[in-house]
Amino acid sequence: METRNQTGVAKFLLMEVTEDPELQPLLFSLFLSMYLVTILGNLLIILAVISDSHLHTPMYFFLSNLSFTDICLSTTTIPKMLVNIKPHSQSITYTGCLTQLYFVLVFASLESFLLGIMAYDRYVAICHPLRYTVIMNPRLCGLLISLPLFICLVDALIHSLMVLQLSFCTDVEIPLFFCEVVQVIKLACSDTLINNILIYSATSIFGGIPLSGIIFSYTQIVSSVLRMPSASGKYKAFSTCGSHLSVVSLFYGTGFGVYISSAVTDSSRITAVASMMYTVVPQMMNPFIYSLRNRDMKGALRKLIGRTPSLV
Repeated sequence: METRNQTGVAKFLLMEVTEDPELQPLLFSLFLSMYLVTILGNLLIILAVISDSHLHTPMYFFLSNLSFTDICLSTTTIPKMLVNIKPHSQSITYTGCLTQLYFVLVFASLESFLLGIMAYDRYVAICHPLRYTVIMNPRLCGLLISLPLFICLVDALIHSLMVLQLSFCTDVEIPLFFCEVVQVIKLACSDTLINNILIYSATSIFGGIPLSGIIFSYTQIVSSVLRMPSASGKYKAFSTCGSHLSVVSLFYGTGFGVYISSAVTDSSRITAVASMMYTVVPQMMNPFIYSLRNRDMKGALRKLIGRTPSLV
């Protein structure tokens, strides 16, 4: 097999969404609907937070950033999936693949950090309520958003530059519906040891640290809530965490699903579907979870959409 360097690779081939022509219109309509729901739902969350002064708090500031991240992550992957449903449209240029790879890394990592930050916010609100406004001041909130964003941008840039150094063979078919760094590296003919070390190190850091923070925060929250004397106080405290716990479970649950599917099965299509669920479903469901479980958010959305007083 002849090896070519990275400058000779004109394009990659993504996995075909379906080989059945009769399913193509149905899948196109399904993915398009999911994308529009994701964009509209998260955009409504952002507009509701901006328009309602009662939601100008750290909790909703982080939520609006999570919604923006969900919009960006979905926009990075779903439009290309829609194009790939058409016959003979599975190719993606080398530059386009590298760009998609970069932004998937940025926004997936940022979403993980945001979920950890939101858990810390709930920890401070429940365990240190009298000091909440002092601790979660605007400066700290801005730092908690800007610092992870900078780290994610730099990390994604490092991975992308490392991919640029690789040489690729003639077989450049990616067994996913979008460009993902691990799968792209597997196609390389040159040594990928450093790339793999960087990937697993980054995954451990960007996945492990936020998840550890979430576990620690909720351990402290449960301990604090159980010491509350009144049942109503316990219910109110737990209810403020319900939406976030649901989003965390969905995000990390689908993430572990990708890992498990790739570990226990040799079917590239099953792994591809699991990866698609990870980058599509949580982003679509997050607005519903927060709007259905949060009274303040439901009220703000009703005012925004119907210009009517909240009935909640």
